[in-house]
Amino acid sequence: MEDQILKVMKEAGKPISAGEVEKLSGLDRKGIDKAFKVMKEKGTIVSPVRCKWEPAQK
Repeated sequence: MEDQILKVMKEAGKPISAGEVEKLSGLDRKGIDKAFKVMKEKGTIVSPVRCKWEPAQK
């Protein structure tokens, strides 16, 4: 799940929201929210803009 989310974020090329990840990937929103929580704690994703996320390492 995390790898798929990172792939979608990299393909988007800009900070995106969980809703946009859902639309672009077709993944379940609840799963995305859980993965975001884990990824935030690990530092895998960062938020340059409120409610928008991007990979920590571009």
